Amino acid sequence: MGTPEKISSLQNPRVKQLVKLRDRRPRDEAGVFLVEGYREIRRALEKGVALQEIYFSPEWFLGENEPALIAQAQAAGAQAFELTKDAFAKVAYRERPDGLLAVAPQWKRSLDGLKLPAAPFLLVVEAIEKPGNLGTILRSADAAGCDAVIVCDPVTDIFNPNVVRASTGVLFSVPLVVSESREVHAWLKAKGIRTAATTPHTTNIYTQTDLRGPLAVVMGSEQYGLSEFWMKSADTLVRIPMAGQADSLNVAMATIITLFEAVRQRS
Repeated sequence: MGTPEKISSLQNPRVKQLVKLRDRRPRDEAGVFLVEGYREIRRALEKGVALQEIYFSPEWFLGENEPALIAQAQAAGAQAFELTKDAFAKVAYRERPDGLLAVAPQWKRSLDGLKLPAAPFLLVVEAIEKPGNLGTILRSADAAGCDAVIVCDPVTDIFNPNVVRASTGVLFSVPLVVSESREVHAWLKAKGIRTAATTPHTTNIYTQTDLRGPLAVVMGSEQYGLSEFWMKSADTLVRIPMAGQADSLNVAMATIITLFEAVRQRS
């Protein structure tokens, strides 16, 4: 594996490239994205993601397991680089980094590439705007045992560093597809998967609606909720009753509440 190259200059081309990868266009042009953090990198390696590079700075380490993880990444083919404390601070996007940052290849999965059980349990999200919400939604889907998450008409990039961070690396374990709403709806229909779309504009209470069998829970954007397309096309509309003055919940919170009601019914 050899001794990792040590980088101290903030003007080093690799340091500059890592900073650029925070933005979508350079990520897409290079076909890669950033994975920061011990837990996130560990999960990527556990799922067989072929990390291209791993950058580390011992002065930022929080524990004693980092060298073993770096060795694991190298053994799997990643090129390793040691950064000084200042150089790592420049490339990290966390306020308090833990001294580990990797570069991973982007992937593209199709709807037809999903392997589904007899009674699939899916989550469809439309035009989610905030990376933190999308990452938290992925964690919720993982916790609820969803077979896949389908991101329709995306506003935020699934490879945004804050999506990776908020998902705590679950991005690597939940099958994830990006597509257009009409294509997704047609695919769900062809597969015989019912759609239950959440909205305040219905009398159907989510706990009183049958969420068993082949199902896709559909969630809308933070600002606008579901589009007219999904409001008209969904098989059923459901709402979470509100007792206070707020007329809606944070989309990530609403997602986990709805998913776990489906889990309760399906178990």
